[in-house]
Formats: sequence, structure tokens, C-alpha cells
Amino acid sequence: MSPEQYAQNKAAGSGSSFYYAFMFLPPPRRAAITAFYAFCREVDDVVDEVHDPQVARTKLAWWRNEVAQAYAGAPHHPVMQALMPLAADHAIEARHLDAVITGCEMDLTQNRFLDFTALQGYCHLVAGVVGEVACNIFGRQEAATVDYAHKLGLAMQLTNIIRDVGEDARRGRIYLPINELQRFDVKAHELLKRDAPWGYSDRFQALMHFQAERAHALYDEAFDLLPEADRTTQKPGLMMANIYRTLLVEIERGGFQVLHQRTSLTPLRKLWIAARTHWRGR
Repeated sequence: MSPEQYAQNKAAGSGSSFYYAFMFLPPPRRAAITAFYAFCREVDDVVDEVHDPQVARTKLAWWRNEVAQAYAGAPHHPVMQALMPLAADHAIEARHLDAVITGCEMDLTQNRFLDFTALQGYCHLVAGVVGEVACNIFGRQEAATVDYAHKLGLAMQLTNIIRDVGEDARRGRIYLPINELQRFDVKAHELLKRDAPWGYSDRFQALMHFQAERAHALYDEAFDLLPEADRTTQKPGLMMANIYRTLLVEIERGGFQVLHQRTSLTPLRKLWIAARTHWRGR
């Protein structure tokens, strides 16, 4: 199997909404974003699938060394072999990959966030930097497009956090800021309760409405930041945004039933949203 095929399989196998946006890119850009996303999946899987924290740290340290070796001209892992021939042309730097690794390392050392400012620092590493790399790969003329990409990455990461509240809690992680849990009088142990009505209290509903409203506001802010000159090239990012925002709306309509299930969109619906965005340009 070639490195390119390995990266393709890794990206497609994740089932992510991102993959549907990649389909509309020209081949060189599609190859670059696929390889980069495969790297992100490899690193993220270390944290999600390795249950011994020390083993996970060792694996992440290996990845950090692999990034250094790859940018020195000697990649070993097939994902890095697929990525490196494309990195320079698409402004993918070692610091971007290191930031993603650092963000994943935080999941091993920090499972609570005092406030939204602290959560934003984490989101910057695991989503904002990813958005920055993606917007470079898609093609941009304006520096302001990077600001759009970071804001959009934050909105999409908050959507993930809302969707995965119950699943994350069972892994010992609570991304909802502590001061906001306190504000709405929601206790951490309540997030482990899967059964209505106790788990889905009015307090929990109010907390989740607050989270969703903030995510929607961030989507709007991101769209306003995107320069007109880059709207055409940034269509894949808009596709991802529309898929994620549709998911957020579905969670809202379902009454934030996120403690016992994981809401998702069908592949056909994701493809339709991506195609519609491509046609409409927004």
C-alpha cells in the first residue's frame, strides 16, 4: 500500500464530516488536506484508543520526533511520507503539527477547564490550528482568512463538545467550563446520568442552550470575517461549517439528548449539504 493510499484510507475510515468537503477539491489540494487530516486522526487516536496514559505519552513523543525527522527529510510513517512532498506548497509547517500533538497531550493531563478562556486555549490547538492549515491548503489571498479559520475551528470544536458531553464524561473528560457548570448548578456526576428525566434536568437544558447559542454566535462571527476575495477557494471550509451547524441544530431540536447517545447526520445528508454549499457558494 502506498503512503497516499494509507492516508486516504485513514481519512475516509474516520467517517468525519471533513471528508465530504475534501471531495470537491482539485487533486493536489485534496491530497494535501487528506494527508494532513490523516495525521490529525493518527495523533488523536493515540489519546482515544490507548488506555494507559504513560503509553499514550510515549506514542505522542514518538510522533513529535517523527515530525522533526520528517521536516529534516527522513519521514518514516506513511502519513508523513504522504504529507511531506506537499507541505511546502501548502504552507504546512512543523509548528502546526506540533501544536496538534500538544493539544492531544492536554487530554492526558487536563480533563477540566476552569472557564471559557481556558477552554479556548485547548480549542486553539486542536481546532484553530487545524483550521489555519486547512485554509492555507484550500488557498487564500487575505491574511484575515486565517482569523476566519480560527474562529470557525472554535465554533466547530464547541459543536463537538456539545455532541459528546456524555461520551466524554464517561472517559473522565468534561470540557464544559467549571464556572459555567456552577452557574447553571449542574454537577459533574450528573453528566454520567443517561436516564431521563433526572439526567436531562431543566438546569442541564439551560446549560446546553447557553453552549449552543455561543457556538451559533461564533459561526456567525466566522462567516463575517471571511474576506470576499477568498470565498470561492474557502468553499470546503464553508461545507464543513454547514454540516457541523446542521448537526448542532439537530441536537437542539432533539432536546440536547447527548448524555446517552451521539447525534449524527447520515452520509447522504452530509454529501447533500456539501454539494449544496458548493453550488450556492455559501
